[in-house]
Amino acid sequence: MNQTQIFLHVVILLLMVLVRPSYGTAKTQEEEGGEAADRILELPGQPKVLFHQFSGYVTVNKVAGRALFYWLTEAPQNPLTKPLVIWLNGGPGCSSVAYGASEEIGPFRINKTASGLYINKFSWNTVANLLFLETPAGVGFSYSNRSTDLLDTGDRRTAQDSLEFVIQWLERFPRYKNRELYISGESYAGHYVPQLAKEIMNYNAKTKHPINLKGIMVGNAVTDNYYDNLGTVTYWWSHAMISDQTYRQLISTCDFHRQKESDECESLYSYAMDQEFGNIDQYNIYAPPCNNSDGSSAIHRTIRLPHLPRHLAVRQLSGYDPCTEKYAEIYYNRPDVQKALHANTTGISYKWTACSEVLNRNWNDTDVSVLPIYRELMAHGIRIWVFSGDVDSVVPVTATRYALAQLKLSTKIPWYPWYVKKQVGGWTEVYEGLTFATVRGAGHEVPLFKPRAALQLFKSFLAGKPLPKS
Repeated sequence: MNQTQIFLHVVILLLMVLVRPSYGTAKTQEEEGGEAADRILELPGQPKVLFHQFSGYVTVNKVAGRALFYWLTEAPQNPLTKPLVIWLNGGPGCSSVAYGASEEIGPFRINKTASGLYINKFSWNTVANLLFLETPAGVGFSYSNRSTDLLDTGDRRTAQDSLEFVIQWLERFPRYKNRELYISGESYAGHYVPQLAKEIMNYNAKTKHPINLKGIMVGNAVTDNYYDNLGTVTYWWSHAMISDQTYRQLISTCDFHRQKESDECESLYSYAMDQEFGNIDQYNIYAPPCNNSDGSSAIHRTIRLPHLPRHLAVRQLSGYDPCTEKYAEIYYNRPDVQKALHANTTGISYKWTACSEVLNRNWNDTDVSVLPIYRELMAHGIRIWVFSGDVDSVVPVTATRYALAQLKLSTKIPWYPWYVKKQVGGWTEVYEGLTFATVRGAGHEVPLFKPRAALQLFKSFLAGKPLPKS
C-alpha cells in the first residue's frame, strides 16, 4: 500500500467515526441490550427526522404466546438526559399506535391519502422519550397464540402483562433502566395507568433493582363507576343534550353502582343517544362528525356505561380532520409499513384495527374504582395529575370532578385560570398529592384538539410545577 492509499484509508476511517450516531456509550449498550433489531430505519412516506425510533415485540407470557407491541420515539435533542414516558390508550381494546402516536402526542400525523406522514410540531417527544404500548394482547399488533385470551380478559391481566413488558423492555434497553419513568394515557387508561403504577410499586418493594417511577398523568379518565356515570348523565343534561324528563328517568331508574345496568336503564341510554343527542360526535360535542358522502355518520357507535368503551370514534373542530382513524387503518395495514415497524411478524389472522370490538365485548374484569390506588400512590410520593377536556361527553369533566372529590384532599393552590399563548388554556386546582386541570375547548383526546395547550400541560407535569398563571 503506497502513501496515497494509506492517506485515503485514514481519511475514510476518520469520516466513519465522525458520522456515526451521536449516542456516546449508548451505542455499545444498544448492541448489548438487543435493541439493534428493533431500530426503525425509516417509515414509508416519513419526513427526515433527527431522532431515533425503535419498535417490535416483547413476549410477556411464553406459555400462552402473548406478545405486546411497542413503538419508541426518542427525543431529538439530548435523549439520554430526558425521561421515559409510557403512553396507553383505553377502550378497553384501543391502540396507542392509532391514537396516542398517530393523532395525539406522537411526532407524526398520517396524511389524507395514507400515503405518508408529516410532522406534528407539538409532539411530546420534544421533551421526553415516548414509548407507545399496545396493551393488552389483542390490541393493534399485540397478539396471543391462545385465542381464549381474547374472549376473557380484563384489568388484572392487562396490568400484570404490562409490568412484565416494562421489566423485559428495560433489559432490552438498559440505558433506560435508571431513567425517570412516567406513565400517561386517557379514557379507559384511567384504569391501566394507575394499575400499572401499582404493579410497579409492588415490584419495587421486592427487587434490588427498582424501576424509577416518578408520576402518572391521565386525561378524561374512567375513574369510579358510580361517580363517572352520575357525572356523565349530569353533563348531558347541563349541556342540553337530553331533556329534563330523560334526565329524571335516568337518575331514578339506573343504579350507577352496577357493572351492568338493567334493561330498562339501557333502553333509556339508547333512547337518549338515538333520539335526543342527534348526529353529534360524542367525544367532542361541538365538532363536526366524520360523515359519508350521503351525509350520514360514517360510524354508528354505542357507549356502554360504566365501561364507556372507546369504539371507533370520530371527531373535530375547525382546522382538524374528523376522519383520521380511517387513514390510520389504511396506513398500518400496508405490508411495507408493517415491515418497517417489525410488526405482524407472525401473520396475525385479522386486520389491524384502531380498536378491538372482540376485546371490548369480552372485558370481564374491571375495578369498580381506582380511587383506592390513587391513595396508595400518593402515600408513596408518586406525582398524580388528572386533566379533562371540557367538551367531551363520554368521560366528561363533571364525572372526573365528582370522582376526585371523594378523595377529600386539602387544597394547596385554589382554583385559577391557566394560560398558554396569553389565552386561557383551562382551569386548575392543586391539592395535597394531586393536581387537577381542565383544558378549555378540548374533547376526549385533549392533545388532538388542543395540541399547544396539551404540550404545556405535559411540560408542567414533568417539571412538577403548577400551570402558568399568566
